[in-house]
Amino acid sequence: MASAAGPAAAEELPPQLAYAYGENETPRAAAFGGALRALGNGTSAVFLNPSAMVETRVYHLQALFQGSPEAGRHAYGGVVVDSVTGKLAGALSFVGGFVDMDGGIERSYLDARAGLAYPLTDRVFVGLTGRYAKITQDGTLREGGLGDSSVSGGLRAWEDGAVVGRSALVDGFTFDAGLTVKATDNLHIAVVGQNLTYPDHGLLPTTVGGGVGVGTADFSIEVDGLADFNSYRDTTFRFMAGGEYLVADHFPLRAGYRFDQGADQHALSLGLAYVGTQFAVEGTVRRALASGGPTTFVVGLAYHLESSGLTRGSSDSF
Repeated sequence: MASAAGPAAAEELPPQLAYAYGENETPRAAAFGGALRALGNGTSAVFLNPSAMVETRVYHLQALFQGSPEAGRHAYGGVVVDSVTGKLAGALSFVGGFVDMDGGIERSYLDARAGLAYPLTDRVFVGLTGRYAKITQDGTLREGGLGDSSVSGGLRAWEDGAVVGRSALVDGFTFDAGLTVKATDNLHIAVVGQNLTYPDHGLLPTTVGGGVGVGTADFSIEVDGLADFNSYRDTTFRFMAGGEYLVADHFPLRAGYRFDQGADQHALSLGLAYVGTQFAVEGTVRRALASGGPTTFVVGLAYHLESSGLTRGSSDSF
C-alpha cells in the first residue's frame, strides 16, 4: 500500500476502495462523508435510504459524475425522484462506470435502481429499492499471482470460436430497505439495510447501518455508522459525520468526515453548491488523509420540476 506521503495509484489501492464498495453518491451525500441516511431526502435517498424520499415534497432530476484519478474510476448517470404527485414516492436511477481501465483490472459496471417510499404516519416512513447490477472485468488482478484466470476477470465469453471478452462477474438483482422516524420536527433517526439478498461477496456487499440527524431550515448535522459484512474477510465498520450551513438562502457549505476500518483510512470532504428555485449545481471533493488513499470528486446538476409549475406540491431542496 502507498505511503501517506502522496496519492496512491490504482494498483496500490485495495480493490474494495478503488471500486468504492459499489456505492454511488450524490454531491451532498459525499460532502457529508456519507452520513446522510437520516436527512438524505431527494436524490440522495435513492442510494442511501429509500424511506427518506418522503421527508420532503420534491420532483427532482439530477445528472451525476463521480471520479477518482488514483483509482482510474469514473462514473456517469442520473436520478429522478418524485414525492410530489402522490403519497407514494418513487425514484429511478441509472449509473454506469469504469475502474482501472489503463492496463489494470478494467472493470465496468452498470447500476440501475427503482425505489418506493411511503409515510406510514406523519413521522414514520418506510422505503424499498430494487437494484440491478452488472459488473464485468476484462483485466487481471495485479497482485496475488492469479494471472489471466477466471478469478481475476470472469469466464471467457466466446462468439463464433473467438474470445470476445469475459462473462459478467455479477449480473443480478438485490434490494435495499429503510425505515426513518421523525422523532421531532428537527430530529430524524434512520435504519437501513443494503444488498439484503446477501450476495456474499465484496462486489455487492451487504451492509446494515443507520444514522441520527438534526436539521433546521439553515443548518443540518448527522452522524452515521454501518457494518459491512462482505468487503473484507471479517466484518468491518465505517463511521461518518457531516453537516451543512446555508448561506444567503442559496449556498449550502458542506463538510464531512469518514473513517473506514477495512481500509484503515480517514477522509475529509468539502462541498459547495448553488441551490436555486428551479435548478442546483453541486460539487464535492473527498480526500483520504493516510495510506495514500484516493481523491474523489462528485459533481451534480439538478432540475427542480416541482418549481416549474408542471407539478403540484411544495419543494424543500435543502
